[in-house]
Amino acid sequence: MTDQPTPSPDPALAALLRRARPAPGLPPRFQERVWRRLETARATPENAAPHWLELLVSRMLRPRWLMAASLAMVLVAATAGAWQGVNHARLDAQHRYLASVNPDFSQP
Repeated sequence: MTDQPTPSPDPALAALLRRARPAPGLPPRFQERVWRRLETARATPENAAPHWLELLVSRMLRPRWLMAASLAMVLVAATAGAWQGVNHARLDAQHRYLASVNPDFSQP
């Protein structure tokens, strides 16, 4: 590239180009809608963001998420129940073994 100054546009050409691409007008009642949105934004408090729990509940109450959340809760409950059952069975087996080895052992 060369460092030549850009030629100044011809005023007649510039006017012709402006007429060839007219700026679109604003839609009807545009200014009224802008002011209404500004007033609505001012009326709401800045900390109007919903609490995280409300957001989670509103999301989970949608049908597709409700089924997934219900299934996840059932799986978590079943896993916790199975884990608790295994621990209970292990402790019971330990106590039975200790009682068979030491007849004076009493279960706590």
